[in-house]
Amino acid sequence: MSEELNRQRVLSLLDALYAGDVEGVLARCTDDVEFVSHAPVDVLPHLGVRRGKAEIREMWQTVQQRYKEMRHEVIELVAEGYKVAALLRLFFRKRANDRVVQFDLAVFYTLRDGRIARIHEVIDTFDLVEQVLERDLSSLLTNKPPEPT
Repeated sequence: MSEELNRQRVLSLLDALYAGDVEGVLARCTDDVEFVSHAPVDVLPHLGVRRGKAEIREMWQTVQQRYKEMRHEVIELVAEGYKVAALLRLFFRKRANDRVVQFDLAVFYTLRDGRIARIHEVIDTFDLVEQVLERDLSSLLTNKPPEPT
């Protein structure tokens, strides 16, 4: 199995994803694709665990409803056999108020028969939740006043 080919498959998936082409993303996945993102689903209900193309489609459609613009930068990309790891910097512009949420994301892809079979995301959810809620949670948790911006 070509590591370079798998690397290109993941890059192609990322390009489709951040261009808003959900069906293009799904075409690059197995029918039983599994998505795992350890995140507080009370705040980020579209994350968590999703299985199959229908659930993945619903998740990305929810993201597109919340954010009007998404872009990514690939910081690192490493392929080994049928596994690919990526460190991404993401920029999502909220539909509600035009604010940009910026965060880093580590994603681990597993490929099977040339398609993405598993997507496992690791996010600094504390930082992400602060940005999504537009609140300084550190000051709330520590009873300290928020730092001036």
